[in-house]
Amino acid sequence: MTSLDNFLFGIYPYICLSVFLLGSLLRFERDQYTWKSDSSQLLRKGQLRLGSNLFHAGVLFLFFGHTFGMLTPHFLYEHFISAGNKQLMAMLSGGLFGVLGFIGVTLLLHRRLFDERIRANSKASDIVLLVLLWLQLALGLATIPSSAQHLDGSMMMRLAGWAQHIMTFQAGAPELLAEAGLVFKMHMFLGMSIFLIFPFTRLVHVWSGFGTAAYLIRPYQLVRSRRVGMTASTPLSQRRGN
Repeated sequence: MTSLDNFLFGIYPYICLSVFLLGSLLRFERDQYTWKSDSSQLLRKGQLRLGSNLFHAGVLFLFFGHTFGMLTPHFLYEHFISAGNKQLMAMLSGGLFGVLGFIGVTLLLHRRLFDERIRANSKASDIVLLVLLWLQLALGLATIPSSAQHLDGSMMMRLAGWAQHIMTFQAGAPELLAEAGLVFKMHMFLGMSIFLIFPFTRLVHVWSGFGTAAYLIRPYQLVRSRRVGMTASTPLSQRRGN
């Protein structure tokens, strides 16, 4: 392993995670008016609807698939599914939803670049973000042929081991990627970089999306009068305590 590998896959992940968490918190505390997705639906909604639906369906599946797939210890599922079968399942499902996400982000990027009104109302960060997401999905799809050469699941186990070492602050994480191909490393580096720029882009609205899930389990709000016996016919001055 080179010193660059040690930095990119041993130190850089913690830089990205720190900026991702602290940056999101600071932006929410100090600049809440920019905490939004900045929709351009009013300018042109047809292509937006199709592209956004495909993109979100693909990316949300891939996000949760990568999260649980890479961070779940092998011993928790080895009695139900082998590493090879798990990798095959990941290749098929990831390939399907990766294609959906790729088509979606391609439509969104085309709309952002080639519609004059939308481009004029776009920030540089909007275009950069879509380009990075396009590249990331393209790299993810490009890993499938390489994964097909390791159907025993060995490479997937190494990648998962690296992620688990990073999240549990164990030493030796970069060494697990010594045999990983360049396309895997590029995919992982770009993925970490997206977390790095997350707080400075419209991606922060993802936090709000997860936050709305709390409404599903929130108890009903009970509203009671401050004074016993107060009714709608009570004079306003009396209800105010005057």
